[in-house]
Amino acid sequence: MSQNLSALTDRMLQAARNAGADTADAMAVDGTSVSIDVLGGKLEHAERSEGIDIGLRVMIGQRQAVVSSSLFDDATLATMAQRAVAMAKEAPEDPYIGLADPSQLAKDWDADALELYDPTPEPKATELEEDAKRAEAAALAQRGISQVQSASAGYGQRRIHLATSNGFSGGYQRSSRSLSCVAIAGEGPDMERDYYGEGRIFQNELPSAEDIGRIAGERTIARVGARRPKTGSYPVIFDERIAASLIGHLLGASNGAMIGRGSSWLMGKLGEQILPDGLSITENPHRKRISGSKPFDGEGLPTAPRDIVRDGVLQGWTLDLANARKLGMTSSASASRGTSGPPSPTVSNIALTQGSVTLQDMMKDMGTGLWITSMIGSTINPNTGEYSRGASGIWVENGEPQYAINECTVAGNLLDMLRHIQPANDARTHLSRVVPSLLVEGLTLAGD
Repeated sequence: MSQNLSALTDRMLQAARNAGADTADAMAVDGTSVSIDVLGGKLEHAERSEGIDIGLRVMIGQRQAVVSSSLFDDATLATMAQRAVAMAKEAPEDPYIGLADPSQLAKDWDADALELYDPTPEPKATELEEDAKRAEAAALAQRGISQVQSASAGYGQRRIHLATSNGFSGGYQRSSRSLSCVAIAGEGPDMERDYYGEGRIFQNELPSAEDIGRIAGERTIARVGARRPKTGSYPVIFDERIAASLIGHLLGASNGAMIGRGSSWLMGKLGEQILPDGLSITENPHRKRISGSKPFDGEGLPTAPRDIVRDGVLQGWTLDLANARKLGMTSSASASRGTSGPPSPTVSNIALTQGSVTLQDMMKDMGTGLWITSMIGSTINPNTGEYSRGASGIWVENGEPQYAINECTVAGNLLDMLRHIQPANDARTHLSRVVPSLLVEGLTLAGD
């Protein structure tokens, strides 16, 4: 049954007041999700969930506690609030917690302008099943594909509402539609697999099931006959599909929580050059039809575009209120939270400046080296930025792809790597993280 989430969060706040909380904030999330998996042309698994999750954070002085529930009758809300207050009284003091000053709170926003919700009817389970079957069939149609491990289709929608005891109340709605396929080529120890998947807010923007399956099959076939590379120092191209992970390490290191703990390889680098001249990383939480967009953050502050890196120079940290206070700074309106925990800083949509060359031209410039298309595992030293990850991809010689590579490790130092990256022009602009393929010189490959 549909609920008025604004009224529900108001009831939660009143329960907190009645229980003796000094201040509080409340979140309610009303969601529906459907997932369908097929295998061998038949339905393998179907799942649907519906429900409301609620979370209440209370503060007693500089102590806080969070409780959550999927029930929301008056008795449950009263019990939640009483337990939260009792927990807060026993919690350690934190001098940095607290609600925003009322002057900081978002007052005007237009969630509809962000187009985060597709108003078309929810797809039927049979329609999702048919999409997954078509993706599976398209993958199997590729010569060399021996089987499909999974083909999945999904739909989800959520209503989110946040309210605080000092006057903020706001909400918005999201929807999502996804389709993916994992294909396998070869037999026994020579088997290789790869995948392709896409997600969109609006159903009519999702690529066709045939394209999803075909690309999954093509990627898998490209991995057949993989071998280990020679150990040595080579240039490396991080393909667009995994290049965002490299930038993700920078985003993680510039997170205010890491800086506050003193465990970041970017400590002391604020205002310094960390990317090549001309490259910027911008955050824009107001991009239309993008999954990371939001009109306000998890503490009710108005979101706005900002530069994380401008012309190669690190501009600031990603901050929520608590970490901003700890560092003597201002929140970047980057608080994110669910119903079961307090706010923490998280970036929304980011984009790295794209280059002017194609991936193919970048390979020609590289000459001989590794084009990485997949990565596994991760060993990153958070204090020094030492980087080591398992990788697979395609070996390139004289600017041309030659053969598949697997079972190798690529290593370097993130400060050195990022300072010399070269971007291509192939980033997919519908993603929340828009990062093109990246060329990095002189990384160490460990193979044969």
